[in-house]
Amino acid sequence: MKLAKKSLGQNFLTDHNVIKKILKLVNLKNKNIIEIGPGYGALTELIIKNNPKKLFLIEKDEYLAKKLSLKYSNNKNITIFNSDILKFDLEKNILKNSIIFGNLPYNISSQILVKIIKFKKWPPKYNDLVLMFQKELGEKILGFFETKNYGRLSILSNYRLNNIGKFLVSPNSFFPKPKVTSMVIHFKPKKRISYKIRNLENLEKITNIFFSNKRKMINKNIKKIFSSIEISKMTFLDLNLRPEKIRPDLYYKITELFEKKRKSFFC
Repeated sequence: MKLAKKSLGQNFLTDHNVIKKILKLVNLKNKNIIEIGPGYGALTELIIKNNPKKLFLIEKDEYLAKKLSLKYSNNKNITIFNSDILKFDLEKNILKNSIIFGNLPYNISSQILVKIIKFKKWPPKYNDLVLMFQKELGEKILGFFETKNYGRLSILSNYRLNNIGKFLVSPNSFFPKPKVTSMVIHFKPKKRISYKIRNLENLEKITNIFFSNKRKMINKNIKKIFSSIEISKMTFLDLNLRPEKIRPDLYYKITELFEKKRKSFFC
């Protein structure tokens, strides 16, 4: 095994017990599978043994992509993309009833998650999303209202994803060994969403403005988004609250109003 590239945030999962635990979360037989960052293919090997219908591997590292291409050259059900996942058109290439796996590089894991959440068509073509994050980030993604981890990322994630389960992974399960504990999270996309936000970049914009002054009441920052007349009509919202004291559904409602009142730059 060659040295991992720090620039790509490579930490290869080597613990077979953890790999088996990940794959037990879902039924793989005859399903379409996407694996982000397969590396040397430790997870890939066990996926193949579960007889998937199709398997797409997306690997940025050219050396590893070539190695995987040679290894699976005789398997017509496997397609390998030597591509940066952040530039790759995942929504265009995904097949119906897919499962997405990813041992994500820590430095871009939140960007990858947001990319998947922001698919244009919803419900999406994937049924399950099983991703590995740094534990600290995983806690922020799952942060419940009125907890220390509640914030922009959990508000965005909660809009379209259900958390089905999670478990921690020791640094000893990787090569090279990271300095932090990891967290595997199993998501399922929400089929029905109560609030109709046309463009999730508007939700990002609003939460970014509110949380830019996390310790202060929202009464000043809301004026960056709405006029005084519009604000006066928001009887559902206490302007003396701090951003972390506002429930997720209120952020969704505020975003709905934002989209209705004006044609935003993002719409």
